[in-house]
Formats: sequence, C-alpha cells, structure tokens
Amino acid sequence: MTEPTTEPRPDPSRRTHLGMRPGELDGKWYAKYWNPVMAPLPGHIKEAIDLGPQAPPLCLGLDDAETLSETGQQDLENGYSLFDDGSMHIATSTHMPRVTPDMVDWWFWWHTSETQRYKLWYPRAHLYAEWSDGTADRSASYRERYVGGTSFVDEYVGNVPGELAIRFVRPSALGFSEDRLDPDKATAICARVGFSHVPLDWGHVVHYVRRVDDGAEMRSRFWMGGNYVAPSGGASLTGELEKVAEGVRRLGDVQARAMVVHCSQEMNHLAAFLPDIFDEFEHRQQV
Repeated sequence: MTEPTTEPRPDPSRRTHLGMRPGELDGKWYAKYWNPVMAPLPGHIKEAIDLGPQAPPLCLGLDDAETLSETGQQDLENGYSLFDDGSMHIATSTHMPRVTPDMVDWWFWWHTSETQRYKLWYPRAHLYAEWSDGTADRSASYRERYVGGTSFVDEYVGNVPGELAIRFVRPSALGFSEDRLDPDKATAICARVGFSHVPLDWGHVVHYVRRVDDGAEMRSRFWMGGNYVAPSGGASLTGELEKVAEGVRRLGDVQARAMVVHCSQEMNHLAAFLPDIFDEFEHRQQV
C-alpha cells in the first residue's frame, strides 16, 4: 500500500546500549525527563495477555484501518491474534491524560533525530535512533515534519533486539481522511515497518489518537509478518534476503505477547511526561 524507498541506511558498526551512561545527558535541556522507573503494566493489558490469542475475525483488517476514527469500541481493542499465513495482529489502547493529538505529532517528529530523546520514551528497551529524510521546514505542522521520513531505530521487543526502519507515510495512504485530522482533535501516525540493515519490509503500524474529556486516547494497531513481508527499494527476495524474510514470515505467541507489552509500556511511559516536555519545548521556542 506504500511505495518502497531507497533511503541511506545507518552504519552497521554503531554501538548501542540500554540506559544512559554518565555524561550522555550533559547540556540537554530535556535531561530532567529521563526516568528509568516505569509504571506497572496496566490491568487491561495484563488481562488481554492472559486471554491469549483471539479469533482472527475479531481483528481489524489493514484495509479498514480508517475505522479507528469512528467512535465506540471495536471487537479487539487490546490483545493479539495469530493468522494461518504466519502474521500477527496487535491491538492496544492507551489513556493519555492532559495529552493532545498535536503533542503526539510533535513527539514523532522531535524524538527521531537523537538517541537520547528516543531513550526517554522507553528506558528499558530503546537503544538507538537516527533520522533520514523528512522536512526541515520549521514552519510546517508537526505531522508534516515526520511524514515522508524514516526513523532508523534499535530496540528490544521482549528479549529480542531489532534494527528497524520506520517509514512514516501519509494517513491517506491507509485510508484516513486528512481533512478530518484536525491536530487539536485527532491524528493518525501511519508507518511501514522494515529492517534498517536490509531492504525488507515486514509490517504496518497505526497509532490513532483522539481527544477525550481529560486528554487523549491512543488506539494502536500492528499488522506484521506473513503476507506483509515484502522487499523494498526494488530489491528481490533471493539469497540472504530470502533467509531474513523467512525469519519474520511466521510470528508466534511469544513475539505477539512481547509486542503487546512493548507498545503498552512505551506509550504509557510517554504519556506520563509528554505534556510537560511539550510545554517546555513550546516555551523555549517563544523566548
């Protein structure tokens, strides 16, 4: 559903580590937002994991992603399912007090260019971040600053490290009406997920954020593995690339549970400091 790109890939020899080493945050105005202590997993996520894989018909199809903009609850708001083709579907919801959709758009632009910023988001799993493309136009909306760019990130999902390329696409590429995405009321972060070290895509992600009475609600959906695996940048599935593809075509229960936990933890941790760091950023731009 999205066009392949041929963006430059990061140096494979880069060194990564969890946490912040002494001196890493020296001189960073946002250093005070570093908090390695994460809140317990929300009860509704624990319940979803305990239930195990859900019936595939309950899952939202990728072609229907835009229905996340509709009011009310869907059949599967939290949990996961496994499909016969080896793919998995992940769904989580995150309550974000005091957060606005525009803050979330800002975060997906602001955090991408520096590893230390990325680590603020999920201290127990995030390792490295590097930004490619996007727009440098500071007069553009926050959404326009990251759409079209690629975030190269290293992170753990469960106990498995991954080197990923997150290519942000327009919400309209997944069926959303951008006329209805007023950043004060709603936004949709849409991306193609691939590997940073080889030209292979293997999933899609949507984070739909809408205003609620005391802040925002984020509805996250992932479609990964199976038929979502495809070469990018004009590559062919031969040799070593085919071996990599085979490794992500069939995803199982362990990977799905880890993904539910990962998404819930990182988004809840983000919600805890996003309003304050955004307000300080905005203030710094005005003085």
